[in-house]
Amino acid sequence: MANNGDLIDRIESQGTIFGHPKGLFLLFFTEMWERFSYYGMRAILMLYMTKLWIENGLNIDGSSASLIYGFFTGFVYLTPIIGGWIADNYLGQRKSITIGGITMFAGQLTLFAVNTHVGLAMGLVLLILGNGMFKPNISTMVGQLYRPGDNRRDSAFSIFYMGINLGAFLAPLVIAVLTDDIFAVRNNSGQVISYGYKYGFLAAGIGMAIGQILFNWLSPKYLLEIGVEPAAKVSNSSQNSRSDDSEVLDSNSKKPLSFEEKQRITVIFILTFFVIFFWAGFEQAGSSMTLYTDKYIDRNFFGWEIPTAIFQSVNPLFIVALGPVFAWFWNSDLGSKLTTPVKMSLGMILLGIGFLFMYVATFGVASTGSGDAEVVTQKAALVWLVMTYFFHTIGELCLSPVGLSVVTKLAPIKLASMLMGVWLLSSFVANIMGGYIAMYVEKLGAATIFVSIAAFVISLGLLMLILSRRLSKMMHGVS
Repeated sequence: MANNGDLIDRIESQGTIFGHPKGLFLLFFTEMWERFSYYGMRAILMLYMTKLWIENGLNIDGSSASLIYGFFTGFVYLTPIIGGWIADNYLGQRKSITIGGITMFAGQLTLFAVNTHVGLAMGLVLLILGNGMFKPNISTMVGQLYRPGDNRRDSAFSIFYMGINLGAFLAPLVIAVLTDDIFAVRNNSGQVISYGYKYGFLAAGIGMAIGQILFNWLSPKYLLEIGVEPAAKVSNSSQNSRSDDSEVLDSNSKKPLSFEEKQRITVIFILTFFVIFFWAGFEQAGSSMTLYTDKYIDRNFFGWEIPTAIFQSVNPLFIVALGPVFAWFWNSDLGSKLTTPVKMSLGMILLGIGFLFMYVATFGVASTGSGDAEVVTQKAALVWLVMTYFFHTIGELCLSPVGLSVVTKLAPIKLASMLMGVWLLSSFVANIMGGYIAMYVEKLGAATIFVSIAAFVISLGLLMLILSRRLSKMMHGVS
């Protein structure tokens, strides 16, 4: 295999789009379709589980559904550490992405074809396994398009993140039309009496297939040899050897980690710990906030009741709109002075501010009775939900794409995909934690949960801000 410098020279000789290699935009669209598949399924998953059998749901109670949702989304982020290790040592990133994509396609088809509790379990397991092979490897490949120290990386990950969220924006809109309109059954008064959830899963599977076809067709042209060989056979980025001798590459991969590399890996683990609590709060959007929106938010918009699933598009819509602004800002004089720990601390604080709007929303709700006998007599204004999503989006843009970028900069290349899996491991713990948090909404009340999350993540954000200078020193020149 050609050395990394020559490979990037050849990548750059193909020309650029908006100042970035064309391969970035292939990864952009591949990830966009995979996220279309995932977020389309996620937008209806809680509703599919909790609606009655007669409504084409699975009739699972809200607390149990929240735990299932939490464990599913959690394991979606556990398996990437295994998939990353397999790619680093045996398959390479390109093969791993293809295997993962085919497996997720099979999972969506299972959810479409087998509308039972067994079908739910089988489909979710396939999605978990497939995502483990796909997720860490495509993110790592973005970083490999650039030389070490290239200041375009943060901007590249912001663009890549727009691809994630373009898919996440489109999916709930398409899925909601299929489930609540085209394939829904209505009574004489126009009220939906059963939903077309199975066709939502079918559409998600088709999206996954489109992404895989594009990736396998265009990768040889725009990615060249990137991701073909396992990373264990590639020399460390700090060693710009010009030798093609495989024995030399293997000996480089077996060299012990340096002091600087160990400290940088330590920073990855510290940042991962903080990020757990960000995602535990953020992922309430798919569980407790979805159920709260369905029952307590006034979704009437000029006589049209907005389907609950559509609100899963609000966050990605804001990201697609604001992503270019952040991509520009990180490269500006002011943005370039902000270190990664500072950016991430701001993200956590902004998430907490978002939950304060949900807390305010609870004061606009009035109801009689409790449990199944509860009758909601007044719902909260839609603006509070939108403001929550707005601040969550700004927080996410400060934390998530920046975090993906810094892992590719801090991780030794021989451990790159595995350490990306470690980063994604934060979401494993966070989503399970988030599932338990959502389960307690009915017991403790939404107001208590929302204000508690706000106070906790703001406090952690301030703590990270205090530690940011020390963490920056341990990153040894990586910003």
